[in-house]
Parts: sequence; C-alpha cells; structure tokens
Amino acid sequence: MKIKNFIIPFVLLGLFLNLAFSPCTITAAKMKQEEEKDKAQERVIIPEEVKTALQQGIAQRLGRQDIPFRIIKHLHLPARENTHSIFLFKIKNVDMGFVPLPSPPDQKKPEEAAEEKKEMPPAAQTETPAVQLQTSLNAFLQFHRLEDKEPVEVFKEVYIPINFQADSTSYDPEKEEVYSTAYPLSPGDYLLAMAITSLDLQKIGTLYFEFSLPDTSLFTDKLDTTPIFFVKEFKQMASPETTAEVHKDFFTYAVLQVAPKIESVFSPGEKLDILYYIFGTQPGEDGKFDIGVNYEVLKDEEKIIRFQPITYPNPFVSQPLPMKKTVIIKSEEEGEKKEPKDLEPGAYTLSVKIKDNVSGKSLTKEINFEVK
Repeated sequence: MKIKNFIIPFVLLGLFLNLAFSPCTITAAKMKQEEEKDKAQERVIIPEEVKTALQQGIAQRLGRQDIPFRIIKHLHLPARENTHSIFLFKIKNVDMGFVPLPSPPDQKKPEEAAEEKKEMPPAAQTETPAVQLQTSLNAFLQFHRLEDKEPVEVFKEVYIPINFQADSTSYDPEKEEVYSTAYPLSPGDYLLAMAITSLDLQKIGTLYFEFSLPDTSLFTDKLDTTPIFFVKEFKQMASPETTAEVHKDFFTYAVLQVAPKIESVFSPGEKLDILYYIFGTQPGEDGKFDIGVNYEVLKDEEKIIRFQPITYPNPFVSQPLPMKKTVIIKSEEEGEKKEPKDLEPGAYTLSVKIKDNVSGKSLTKEINFEVK
C-alpha cells in the first residue's frame, strides 16, 4: 500500500515520540539479547573460511571478487540510544547466481508440450514462456571498532540469509540491482567487513567500508542532520523488523519501507520528496519544537525556485517539494501574468536552510540533483 505524503508526517511524529520518550527500541533490545546469547553459547556467526577471507583483505581493504559487489551509499537515521545504519549496495544479476526454479511434478512432458505448441497460433509459438528464477546466498557482516583508522576489535557479527526470485522475461544478467541491509549501532568509528557467499562457501565475495556514526548527545551548541536524501516511495508495514534482512530496491526503518531515489535523477514535473532528521534542536518552555526551514532550488548561483518557509513541530522531516518555477508571461492583450513551469533538464542544487527558533541555532545543507 502506497502511503500518501500527508500521512508520512504523522508516522514520523509517532517515531519521534518513541525516540524521545521510550528508553529502548525493539531492535536495540533484540541486539542486546543476541549479544548475551552469543556470549553464553559461543555461537559461530561467521564460518572460519569466511572469516579467513575477510581477514586476508582487511589491512589493505582489498575485496575478494568471487561475487563482486559494492556499497554505493551509507545512510543513517536515529533509533533511540542507537543509530539505524543503512548500507545500499549493488550486485549484477549474473553474479547473484539466479537459476530456474524446479519444475512442478505435474508439468507436461516435453513431447506433450511440443504437440500442444503446434496447435497454437504462429505468433504464440514464437513466444518464450516465462520462467521463475531464484537465488539463495549468504551475507555476513562484521563490524570492527576503529581507532586511528585501524580496527581494534570486532564489535558485532551478523548472518543474513539471502533469497530472491526473478521473472525470466524481465531478467537482465548484466543489470546491477540495488539491495540494502541495516543494523542498529552505537556512536563511533567503524569498519564494515562484509561477505556475500554461495551456500557451499565455494564462492566468497568481500568488501570493506569505513563509516562513522555521530554521538547525538554532543549536539548542544550546533545543528546537524542525518544524510538528506530523496525518496521514491514509502510503504507502511504492519510491524517493524526485529532481525537484519537484505532487501531489493528499498530499506526498512521502524514500520516504514523506504525506496530511496539513489541516482537523484528526476523527470520534469516530478516532486522532490526528501527525508532527514535534525540534531541539536531544543523544545521551548511549553515542550514544543519550533523549527523553520527555507528551501531553494539553485542552478549554479541563480535561484530558480524559492519555496514558502515551512515550520516543523518536530525534528523528523518528510517533505515533498513541487519542481515548478514561476515564469512571467507578457502579452499586449493580457499584460503580465504568472504561470508555473517545469524545470528544464539540467543539474540543480536543493538548498536547505534550517533555523531552530527556540535556540537560535542555524544550519545550511545542500543536495544535488538532476532533471532529465
């Protein structure tokens, strides 16, 4: 079910209230339980052959290419005392190892199918029947604490089974698809050592990715935001996920499925739908937030669109912005009149000017996008 934009602020308001007034999240509690269980049972999360492959490349950050993949973006959103850390990565379909699903037992014999095909119209005889493809792989995440860019301890290990299906009629072996995984982590500097393997561990692909998560308690004298990104679509789930998963084309956050617009490329007339969280804002004496934001679309230094200022009642922001500029048309009969017009193709910048009206602190962020 696609959520309309006016519903999203209410969902985010609920998320904000949970973050502000509840001591822990389901994911955080689950993570703590798993850590205690791992220590008690000394459970093996990552097999030795995979650990060896990860260790071999960690010093030089050189990945193994049995199954090539690459992280294209790291996002994060608040998760109470932790941070929901999101990794978007790409893999070619051919490297995912898709194979046809086994035929059902009642499927016609080849000779029966050939005889049936002869009775079809000529056009239908040339059609390639659709076949369902499937793949099953392993994903392993190993989070290392970093000090001076060097890994000093393994903070957490995670195993995620990967299972996907595809339709042969739309399957392109050379196409790179976008996948995501996420995990709640405490503030700090990390190295993610990630492996994707075949089920028999004969193929092992690895990569290494350094990232940092801010300590939100330190934002007392300034503002900052999570990465500001564009959203293609929201969907609401019945309940939040309590274990790490790998998803295709979207990531999950609390009760939301979020499909990010990775390339930040838009068609004329499309809306800019952004999502972000503002750190360092303060409630007033009445307990309410008063956050003002001015949005502008720039082309080089020229202001192309200037939106009316918007005031937000909490630091969680989901905002659709129409890409319409106002042009003045002059004619002898009607004189001057203003008309909305779509942005022409080209490169643009969205300027986000934030002011906390309670504390007086301000911040400007910019995000580039393209119209094609």
